[in-house]
Amino acid sequence: MDPILQNQVRQAAADLVDAFASNDTARYFACFSEDASFLFHTLPEPLLSRHAYEQVWQQWQAEGFAVLGCRSSNAQVSLQGDVAIFMHDVATHIRLAGEEHQLEERETIVFRREGERWLACHEHLSVVSPA
Repeated sequence: MDPILQNQVRQAAADLVDAFASNDTARYFACFSEDASFLFHTLPEPLLSRHAYEQVWQQWQAEGFAVLGCRSSNAQVSLQGDVAIFMHDVATHIRLAGEEHQLEERETIVFRREGERWLACHEHLSVVSPA
């Protein structure tokens, strides 16, 4: 594997996680391609565009949702040409309807190289099952 490309993908993922952890909506969504898709265990159906996710995000925020922190661990990167698969464990601290929650999840983010940037084009978030 090309260590330079791997590091670029790791940095793109770190930027995405940092924007999410900072509750920086504009910077967070700038990490995704417009045609990105999202599969979250918390929603009844996939979101098939960045715009669809932005609408859900705005609704969540209107209901009091905020990200208070997020930590990534156990990251793995698999390069597949101009596509990279990034897998990691995610510990997220959120506020929802005035209550704080700690979430332990596992996430796969597919990045696609667009020019000099790696943009996320698919995200799949799953609950980590107790051992």
